[in-house]
Amino acid sequence: MTVLVDPVAASAAMPHPYRVVSRRVDTYDTATLELEHDIGPLRAFAAGQFAMLTAYGIGEVPISVSGVVDTGDGRARRLVHTLRAVGAVTRALHATQPGGVIGVRGPYGTTWDEPSAAGRDVVIVAGGIGLAPLRPVIRAVVAERSRYGRLALLIGARTPADLLYARELRRWEGDGVDVGVTVDRPDDGWTGHVGVVTTLLTGARVDPANSVAFVCGPEVMMRFTARALVAQGIPAERVRVSLERNMRCGVGWCGHCQLGPVLVCRDGPVVDWARAEPLMSVREL
Repeated sequence: MTVLVDPVAASAAMPHPYRVVSRRVDTYDTATLELEHDIGPLRAFAAGQFAMLTAYGIGEVPISVSGVVDTGDGRARRLVHTLRAVGAVTRALHATQPGGVIGVRGPYGTTWDEPSAAGRDVVIVAGGIGLAPLRPVIRAVVAERSRYGRLALLIGARTPADLLYARELRRWEGDGVDVGVTVDRPDDGWTGHVGVVTTLLTGARVDPANSVAFVCGPEVMMRFTARALVAQGIPAERVRVSLERNMRCGVGWCGHCQLGPVLVCRDGPVVDWARAEPLMSVREL
């Protein structure tokens, strides 16, 4: 019997080998990997989208893109992912050293669509590792500051040791970004703000009626943050959140990431709060 395989479907399920060209340790459990492949230019990943990353022989997980690097030849060939070691697959990926190979398939999912915020103030609220998917948005807005209004970046972390991108945070502040940072549990050397990230919202120097907000972090954090942003006057349609569910296929085949009528891998992960709020308000949905 001859079995016919749809080449498009087969391609969607097949990871492509990428070499790790650099590895930076960000925190005690988080690292940033820069990945490169040698066959043609990088597929067009956009801020907010994710890839399925494979630790060969162990498994694969969805990880949002945290950057794309142009190597100088006019063709972007390097993909950047920041990931935290929390399970067998992410521990294996986290431990991969330069020269090692991991599998990549994608890009998948919706984008932050930061260009649509042009002409408005931008509020970016990140909780923990949620800063990684928002990093490309920050860099894009900073790179084209004249197209946007004021930019407020509000970050919450469990402890000072969990804060990501310390050097970039200082550079963004130097570029005129209004950066606010808070932690849940300070250490002896911490002199900054303590408390949940929503406590920083009142200090953001933006016009809510003319703002767009981008929010990423733990679900409970996004829920309270989105509600607080709407209460301050940002329309729900202009508050964007990044949903997270258990993704297996990444292309809407398996249904593992279903959230009510939404398949997060296909219809998300980025959706506006007007669409997300009724789904995220249902307990255990």
